[in-house]
Amino acid sequence: MRKLASFALTGILAVGALTACAEEPGTSDSGAKGGGKDAAGKVAFLMPDLASTRYEQYDAPLFKKRMGQLCADCKVVYQNANSDASLQQQQANSAMAQGAKVIVLDPVDSDSAATIVQTAQSQGVKVVAYDRPIPKKAADFYVSFDNEAIGSSIGQSLVDHLKKTKAKGGLLQVNGSPTDAAAGLIKKGVHKAVDDSGFKLLAEYDTPKWSPEKAQQWVSGKIAQHDDRIVGVVAANDGTGGGSIAAFKAAEKKVPPITGNDAELAAVQRVIAGDQYNTISKPIRIVAEAAAEVAHQLMQGKKPKPDTTLFKTPAQLFEPTVVTQENLKKVIFGPEGVLKVKDVCTRKYAADCKQLGIK
Repeated sequence: MRKLASFALTGILAVGALTACAEEPGTSDSGAKGGGKDAAGKVAFLMPDLASTRYEQYDAPLFKKRMGQLCADCKVVYQNANSDASLQQQQANSAMAQGAKVIVLDPVDSDSAATIVQTAQSQGVKVVAYDRPIPKKAADFYVSFDNEAIGSSIGQSLVDHLKKTKAKGGLLQVNGSPTDAAAGLIKKGVHKAVDDSGFKLLAEYDTPKWSPEKAQQWVSGKIAQHDDRIVGVVAANDGTGGGSIAAFKAAEKKVPPITGNDAELAAVQRVIAGDQYNTISKPIRIVAEAAAEVAHQLMQGKKPKPDTTLFKTPAQLFEPTVVTQENLKKVIFGPEGVLKVKDVCTRKYAADCKQLGIK
């Protein structure tokens, strides 16, 4: 059974700069300070890219904090592969050479990551797949959002809105990276929502490396081809959604309802301004902490308890919340919210915030 978390991200900590003198980009090595008494050792936290701001702003600091609370003598080695699968393989090998007992891995390339899992397990190192699954080689555990539910949620939210406004025309579908198994699950969920919606799918695109620039280029071409027939765009995350919005603005066309996913600050501002129709508020604190707890249990030789199984891997899946203008104030700025009004409602967005009762 999936766990439901309808609240926004909490406990976000600031992350330092990715680069430092004589330090590899996207790398940090932090000792933990907390109440754990056993299972001391190293755990590697390997994230996939810098295209999304969430890994630096949310996932890494939250994971480190929880590990510190669980294990006083544990050390977290954090690295970001910057969308380079070969670099991520090197980072994993380096972590194992440094004596990491557990690798928490959000893969750049889900297929290539199977090699990392195989190598790690052959050396007695446990692997926790994080956010993105690894279908071709079962990790020891998988902690994530329900990615298929994300796709169906953003797609259905858009379809319901278009039907309510009596829109006539077709849709564009901007998917995530073709090498990301999570993107494939989101894509599957979107199709569940749009295929029988009554709105024709004009075209769809698998965005290399989740690149907002690639998404913008593709959508620009489709605007030239389909023009006013486009009544909505289902974009798989806030980056591709932002790129889609930029394409319509560059073409000096009215921006149709466009989806997103991740509740990044810029995306929340776009939802407030009416440029982006929805986004997804993910319980990143919950998932990052769950991954830390699973890693700590594995370091102790324990078997974490799963809620379900996905790709033959025991898993915990958490369900996110769709955010539109209607519930943004409650979800993003409620008691469990992380973003501050002063950071979101800057001078450019002050009037829109006021109109939504955000102050």
